[in-house]
This record gives sequence, structure tokens and C-alpha cells, in this order.
Amino acid sequence: MNHRDLFDPTVHDGVLERLGGLTEDTAPQWGTMDAAQMCAHCSEVLEVSTGKPLEGTPWYVGLMRGLIKKLVLSDRPYPRSTRTHPQYVVTSDLDFAVEHARLLGAISAAQASAGSPKRHPLFGQMTAEENGWAAYKHLDHHLTQFGL
Repeated sequence: MNHRDLFDPTVHDGVLERLGGLTEDTAPQWGTMDAAQMCAHCSEVLEVSTGKPLEGTPWYVGLMRGLIKKLVLSDRPYPRSTRTHPQYVVTSDLDFAVEHARLLGAISAAQASAGSPKRHPLFGQMTAEENGWAAYKHLDHHLTQFGL
């Protein structure tokens, strides 16, 4: 199956357009994160995919890395309110404008490094196509969460 790829210019532009509709007051359709927290969460995921260290991985998660990678790269959408890595959990009050800009910067940085395969700290080696699909799938999940 052909997957949508964040690094495809048309898909990328569509994600940015959807993000343009996000405001500080946009309410989630499920979950507990507000818009600023969602932006911070998505930024952190993208930053890790482009080289930021992933810290605090519980030992048992390491045992399931292959299964988790398979779920991330599968065609199935993420279930609502799925548990996430501790580093990606955001519960503090944040400034929406700062976090929105951070997310746009993280997307831009990911785009700039899109052509090369990466070694993810949890999933291991990933192709450029796997990175593009994983990035899009995660962002799509959260943009859908906020009705975008």
C-alpha cells in the first residue's frame, strides 16, 4: 500500500494548512491534551526522529520495540488515547504560540533531513519512506484529534 509521506510536498502543504487552522482555543475531540500540549508532544516526537536523544525508556518497552515499530508503520490508525513514551507525555501549561512555532520548526527540520534513512533510538534503522509515513501518521492522528 502506498502511504502518505510527510515529505511529499503536497502532503506537507496539506499538513501545514491543517495546522494553520489550529488555535489556542481549539478543543480536542478526545484525550486530555490542549492545543499547546499537542504541539509540544508532536514536536518532541519529530525531534527524536531527527536525532534528539530518547531518554527514560522503560526496560519492557525495549523488549517490545519490534512490535511497537510494526504498529507505528502499520496501515491501522492509532487508537484514541494510546499510551506513549514517557518523554512524549506533556502535562504542563505551555504557551500556544511558542509550541505551535516549535512544531512548525520541527516539521521543517524533519523535511530538511527527509532524504536519508535514520536510526531511531527505539525502532532502529528506518528508511526515508518509513520516516515520512510515521511522521505523517502521527501528525494526522493528532490533527484529527483536534478536528483538523
